[in-house]
Amino acid sequence: MYDHFIVPVDLSDRNAGAIDTARELARLTGGRVTLMHVVETLDLPYDEVAEFYARLEESAAGKLESLLEPLKDSGVEFERRIVFGDPAEEIIDFAAQSADSLIVLRSHRVDPSTPTHGWATLSYKLAILATSPILLVKRDDPN
Repeated sequence: MYDHFIVPVDLSDRNAGAIDTARELARLTGGRVTLMHVVETLDLPYDEVAEFYARLEESAAGKLESLLEPLKDSGVEFERRIVFGDPAEEIIDFAAQSADSLIVLRSHRVDPSTPTHGWATLSYKLAILATSPILLVKRDDPN
C-alpha cells in the first residue's frame, strides 16, 4: 500500500480534487502528502535570472500555503516542496526516491471528438514516463 502521496500542483485553483483525493488516501492509510511545485527553469545563466527565480519561489510558497489549508486540520502529515527544473523530470525523480509513493494529479478531460488534444500536458507526460504509480483525478471541471 502507498504511504506517500505526491501531488504536483500548478498553483491554480484546479488542484482541489487531487489534493482532496490525496488527503483522503493518506488519512485512510496513515500516509503523508507532499504538495510539489516545480518552477520551470530557463536555459540562461543563473546570475541573470536569480532575482526572477527568487520572486517565483516566494510567490509559489505563498500559493502553496493556501493550497495546504485542507490538509492542516485533517490529521494528515504533509509538507510542501518547491524545486526548480523540468516539471516532469523533477516529479519523476522525486517519486522514484520512495518505493511506496503514489503520484496523484489533476488531469484534463479528453473530448472524444479531439482525443489528441492535450498530449503535451504534464499529466500525459507523467502517465507515460513515470516509473511510479499514478492516479489521475478527473472532476467535473472541464478545464
